[in-house]
Amino acid sequence: MTTARDDRVLFDVDREKRIATITLNNPKQRNSYDAAMRNLLGRYLDEVAEDDDITVVLLRGAEGVFSTGADMNNAYGWYGDERSREEQRAGDERSREEQRAGDERSREEQRAGDERSREEQTGKSMPGRKSRPSQRRRLTVDRKSFGFYHNLMGFPKVTVGEISGYALGGGFEIALMADISVIARDTRIGMPATRFLGPALGSLHMFFHRLGPVLARRLLLTGDIIRAADVEHLGVFTETCQNESVTARARYWAEKAAKMPADGVVIAKEAFRLVEQSQAYQGEEVASYLFHAYGTNLQFADGEFNFVKTRAQHGTKEAFRLRDEHFHVPEPETNI
Repeated sequence: MTTARDDRVLFDVDREKRIATITLNNPKQRNSYDAAMRNLLGRYLDEVAEDDDITVVLLRGAEGVFSTGADMNNAYGWYGDERSREEQRAGDERSREEQRAGDERSREEQRAGDERSREEQTGKSMPGRKSRPSQRRRLTVDRKSFGFYHNLMGFPKVTVGEISGYALGGGFEIALMADISVIARDTRIGMPATRFLGPALGSLHMFFHRLGPVLARRLLLTGDIIRAADVEHLGVFTETCQNESVTARARYWAEKAAKMPADGVVIAKEAFRLVEQSQAYQGEEVASYLFHAYGTNLQFADGEFNFVKTRAQHGTKEAFRLRDEHFHVPEPETNI
């Protein structure tokens, strides 16, 4: 049995230069990725890690955009049907008993109540009786999802990021995880998903280590999207340049690193990992998916923005517009 090739992630190897290139190729969605794309990206990285003739992997996005992270068209849908077979069977049995016994509510009231419950809990209508994802389901899925980022953070070959357009959410994390990153000054960076998953989102240890506590708190506590030029003076990225220079400069750094002795690179990457794990990342592998699982189980008070409910009512594009409208606060006209 054969499966269709997924061209949303492209893989190429220049063996003479000892460089592999992985391209996120989903430009209609600003190179956001779903689980299938992320898994394919992970498999290509595994190939690079196991190939002794490759020293560097260049990570980039098609058509001038790096990545806007996880595909929000599927937000919360990644957990699937969280109920065990026993829970489903028990729920079905309860439904039959309730139907036989009758219900004092009218059918209209029951339908309205059920619809309201579904919207409040998941933001979309679903067939049958379905509860919110259990914590065990959230943790199981998130542990697997964050395994990709943990593997990238400890990747044994040199990673070079070619960053332009947008680097948001998971795309921002990948850009920060790269050993060497070249970014265009007008690239939009940030973690906007904190506005509906809460500020304890992503690889927190990395954010505080790479961005510093002040900038990390600013981006996580506001969900602001800023330009790479705004942090150029902080040295967050290896090189910040004009948009038209990003591709050539990233390739330059990749070729430069690829000339290093391959054994030395792998030893160095393990040494770097040991130092960072002992100084900056201790506990990160558990904290990241644990806090993400909590973040997907928020209860929203009246007046707070519920992305999933808004998306169900208005669609993804309009939900993003309404999100930004909700969080917009005009800056005061003062001199700084």
